[in-house]
Amino acid sequence: MLLTGCVMSTMQHAYAQQRLYTMSEATNGLRMELAPERVKMFEWIPGEDAYTRAITENGNVAWVKYTLPQLKADTLLTTASLNTQLFAAKPLRGIPAMHWINNTSAWFSIGSQLFTVTLENGKWTAARWCELPEDAENITVNVKSRQIAWTVANNLYLRTPDGAIHTVTNDADVNIVNGKSVHRDEFGINGGIFFSPDGNQLAFYRMDQRMVNDYPIIDWSVVPAKSNLIKYPMAGGKSHEVTLGVYQPSTKKTVFMKTGLPADHYLTCVTWAPDQQSVYIAILNREQNHLWLNQYSAATGDLQKTLFEEQDSKYVHPEHALSFVPGKNDQFIWYSDRDGYRHLYLYNTNGQLIRQLTKGNWVVNDIIGYHPGAGEVIFTAAKESPMEKHLYAASLKNGALRRLDDAAGWHEGQVSSNGNYVLDAYSSATVPAVTQVLGVTSKFRQTLVQSADPLKAFKRPEIRNVTLKADDGTPLYGKLILPVDFDSTRKYPAIVYLYNGPNVQLIKNTYPASGNLWYEYMAQHGYVVFSMDGRGSLNRGMAFEQATFRRLGTVEMNDQLQGVAYLKSLPYVNADKMGVHGWSFGGFMTTSLMLRHPEVFKAAVAGGPVIDWSMYEVMYTERYMDTPQENPQGYADNNLLTKTKNLKGHLMLIHGTNDDVVVWQHSINFLKACVDTQTQVDYFVYPGHLHNVLGKDRVHLMQKITDYFDQYLK
Repeated sequence: MLLTGCVMSTMQHAYAQQRLYTMSEATNGLRMELAPERVKMFEWIPGEDAYTRAITENGNVAWVKYTLPQLKADTLLTTASLNTQLFAAKPLRGIPAMHWINNTSAWFSIGSQLFTVTLENGKWTAARWCELPEDAENITVNVKSRQIAWTVANNLYLRTPDGAIHTVTNDADVNIVNGKSVHRDEFGINGGIFFSPDGNQLAFYRMDQRMVNDYPIIDWSVVPAKSNLIKYPMAGGKSHEVTLGVYQPSTKKTVFMKTGLPADHYLTCVTWAPDQQSVYIAILNREQNHLWLNQYSAATGDLQKTLFEEQDSKYVHPEHALSFVPGKNDQFIWYSDRDGYRHLYLYNTNGQLIRQLTKGNWVVNDIIGYHPGAGEVIFTAAKESPMEKHLYAASLKNGALRRLDDAAGWHEGQVSSNGNYVLDAYSSATVPAVTQVLGVTSKFRQTLVQSADPLKAFKRPEIRNVTLKADDGTPLYGKLILPVDFDSTRKYPAIVYLYNGPNVQLIKNTYPASGNLWYEYMAQHGYVVFSMDGRGSLNRGMAFEQATFRRLGTVEMNDQLQGVAYLKSLPYVNADKMGVHGWSFGGFMTTSLMLRHPEVFKAAVAGGPVIDWSMYEVMYTERYMDTPQENPQGYADNNLLTKTKNLKGHLMLIHGTNDDVVVWQHSINFLKACVDTQTQVDYFVYPGHLHNVLGKDRVHLMQKITDYFDQYLK
């Protein structure tokens, strides 16, 4: 094995009069009292070089407009004025999140009630807009048409500007679901309602789940316990069937796009044509290795043409809608991994490639806007390093590239409506949070917030960035966190924290440098902590991601063992007292390491682990593993139910009883297998969904995990 651990950088901290974290601070602090200061309620004003944000002074919250480049500030509303106008009986404590309709009106919501604020005679006046049903979900407002769509249970509704309520769908069978996210939120899908550009037509997903097996999710909070049946499509089994409807409020009729057969293919990248005459849909076969970008008539649902196809021997993974170039109704940008890295391609609506806009051994993350005047698209990408994200502009004419920011770290951006300015919010290992406005083509720069270090009062560990090599020479990036008051002559227990699954990246140049205050808590209590992104994880290109294809838990486990070998080579790591911990895919990796390499770790905690991939959802599992019928050996090799007898160390499984993603049956079956093989394993059940654990429950959970490691590694 290659043990060429390269220390790339080291961060030191002065320790004068500094204290240790409480478990509450280590667990919830970055969400609460230890969160860096950030800009609140930032939003660009349509059609203006101006933005609004919420400002708090002396306990009073105001909604303030700032005009660029003069930096002129105008207070539009205060909490007091809003309460006087609308909420005298039950005053608000602050300004709700405001969303611009145009530069003289905005809207906000409180529960299911919607309100507007409008500039009238030089004064911003608040008014009630409408009240939706209390059980309304997926509320979507189109600011151009002022139409509002929402769902109740499995049906879709629409309110037009005249106040009329349209029942868009009326399916009595709860297993036909309209207007909601489909395909279990894979393929970049995060909703099921798509207004046309002018807002006068409504496209929506219709998902038929009747053919999918029922799965019980038990609510143990009531007596007797209640079974809630969900539809859960498992790998190799029946999947749901989705199509796209277009509703015309003027005719009160819906037309469904004729997306054809087989009906269990996937529909994603839904995009309206700028002229509203057609809808583009990326059709991905269930095997996920062949994509068709199709154009359908919004009026008839007929297939008008296939613009192009994409194929890959392993899988195609579309995650972004088409991005039409402003002012060019016949040109759009398409994201593709076809050259091995996700890049931007400029097409016309005849399906002809005009040019590849970005190229290189780096990944484009997201288009965030355009500067029409300069003829540029603005986006984020990992060009400088896979551990950083920066803002760039690329010429639509020739792909000429400019970086817009100049600070190391992880940058997020919001572009103004005319493209003249971009909000740049970033952090790095040594920078808690900075938010600034940059001129896209000018040298303008305004810092809105530069957060003080909220962790300066704490005794923090030294953190080293480490680069190792996989068995094929691929560089692997990790972080080594040393115990506070580190003494190189001592031997310390070590904990490996890992995820190493698709679509997730742990190692980034963000604040805090450790990535997690619980790591620092453990370092304060005498542990070395190590984390690394192995092959299969995000932001490194397709060869890196697809290395795990058809054998999840094998290649990436080998990479993690390179990290283990590196730890063992360090004279201050006690190789006899090593632990491993991870959640979800990381829980699968943790359990796999304990069973497939039982001599390595003395103790482990696996949270919500996948135990048998044949019991995980269709879309995710079949992308990376094919079906159990097509890849029986791959599924068998990574079925942990057959390996319980190998366990030698101490393993605790944690599972939420209401988990509808990694269902509880994974751990229940594992416990049964342990009983059958007389294998000792510890188990901790959380009566709920672990992904939603916050507050005191989260603190209790992390204390339980810490105590477990202390019991066996200290």
